Amino acid sequence: MIGTSLPKRIQLSPNINERRGGMPISILVLHYTGMSSAKKACDWLCNRESQVSCHYLIDEHGGIAQMVDEATRAWHAGVSSWHGEEDVNSISIGIEIQNPGHTLGYPDFEPAQMAGVAALSKDIITRNKIEPRNVVAHSDVAPGRKVDPGEKFDWAYLKAFGIGHYLEPEKISGGSFLQLGDSGDPVMALQAMLKMYGYGIDVNGEFDQRTRIVVEAFQRHFRQARVDGIADQSTVVTLHKLMRG
Repeated sequence: MIGTSLPKRIQLSPNINERRGGMPISILVLHYTGMSSAKKACDWLCNRESQVSCHYLIDEHGGIAQMVDEATRAWHAGVSSWHGEEDVNSISIGIEIQNPGHTLGYPDFEPAQMAGVAALSKDIITRNKIEPRNVVAHSDVAPGRKVDPGEKFDWAYLKAFGIGHYLEPEKISGGSFLQLGDSGDPVMALQAMLKMYGYGIDVNGEFDQRTRIVVEAFQRHFRQARVDGIADQSTVVTLHKLMRG
């Protein structure tokens, strides 16, 4: 079973194995390639030495290449966690979107690309009945280790097509905040909400380095105007709204 019937080309990667545990596909992970072109990304993802792969690659113009059968485990998420599941690759589909990334200038995602992402994602989540909260960034499942697809990725655009969990973030303003070195019940409450949402974080009441990294990942997805790892009022209120929505 190859998967989507959307127009695409097939270029299979050897970097695959069987999904483990017999669990259904329940997560869609979106990435950027971090390479200068889709061709270079495709070559790398199909190189046995790279030890990485994805199910789909979307090029600069929105074209779709399928590289791994959806029934097969691609090697895209790496060391990761979501809702306590640490083998994200076994229960997910991974889409790589061509963008050079933060180290190579990080340009905006092209409208044609976003249209391709929307069409493909809608098809995948519909066929696999993936819940909105489980349409995630690579940075959500691997905070600190990964930052893609990053703060320029247009999650609001996808939400307009019924893809993912997103709402207009609370405006940045003054007020109280939590940051590295803080501790106590407010920090514990923040950690508990982030963990309940899906992030891999300990609820220990200490605003430690891991907490800062997870807050930053949350901001990169849901409060993109400022990604600084500080849980200000805008960040906390946005998280509250998402938990209710």
